[in-house]
Amino acid sequence: MATIPTQGGVEDVVMRILAKGETLPLEAMGMLPRNYKGLLDISAEKPYGMILVVGPTGSGKTTTLHAALHHINTPDRKIWTAEDPVEITQYGLRQVQVQPKIGFDFAAAMRAFLRADPDVIMVGEMRDFETAKTGVEASLTGHLVFSTLHTNSAPETITRLLDMGIDPLNFADALLGILAQRLVRTLCKSCKEAYHPTQQEFDEVVDSYGEEYFQKLNIAYTDDFTLYRPKGCDICDKSGYKGRMGIHELLVASDNIKRMIQKHATVEAMRAMSMSEGMTTLLQDGIQKSLQGITDFKQVRRVCIN
Repeated sequence: MATIPTQGGVEDVVMRILAKGETLPLEAMGMLPRNYKGLLDISAEKPYGMILVVGPTGSGKTTTLHAALHHINTPDRKIWTAEDPVEITQYGLRQVQVQPKIGFDFAAAMRAFLRADPDVIMVGEMRDFETAKTGVEASLTGHLVFSTLHTNSAPETITRLLDMGIDPLNFADALLGILAQRLVRTLCKSCKEAYHPTQQEFDEVVDSYGEEYFQKLNIAYTDDFTLYRPKGCDICDKSGYKGRMGIHELLVASDNIKRMIQKHATVEAMRAMSMSEGMTTLLQDGIQKSLQGITDFKQVRRVCIN
């Protein structure tokens, strides 16, 4: 529980409610196969580098980070985390809560961690230049660094960090990948309703996905084409929705992307390059899940800005 100051000087209480229990495994994150394999490759196979999970507040970044840490959490691996606050605890992790009021912020925690030489460092958030710079330096000196940022998409994260003043050469060398995510409401399995959409609805989905990329899914508009919509029952409290799941966008720092970072390429150019190398955007990932009947197109559009 945390407090935030309001304009009148009165403090409002902000609560974050988290489910108790075991850390969710990565395979329960609802990732498409390419994203799941890609995240495993950069987190489990690489001994050092930087992995970022980005999105707005409440998009499940901390849950995803802990799922990734859980996957690589072995007795012979020293993993230290600095969080604000510590929301999820894991056996085997050395977890500390930052205290900015006494000068123990994320950057200070990371500098203290480096003296203990851990294998993996997780920093709750890269809020400023000092934290980001220390994170890049740590990842270039043999540490695997995980952190989060509040950005809208994976390519935008790169320009945000460069705009902070991070050296593009060092950042390009350090970066392994960026996972952007959102949470969408999932259709109630007990009452979701199958229907045959109109040609106009289908065309809207194709246009949102990108016609060139949609063709690769090999899905055509036929009399058998089915989508799902919410209906409402007692189980879902008449809402038609029950639960939430993630939609994801994984930018892998390939050699091409690293060269573009060094040249300060535009967000659009980096997005195009990543998509040519297999990245699905948040919107595309969500549309695929609506085609599978997990959620609906309306929910996907609601959470996707781009």
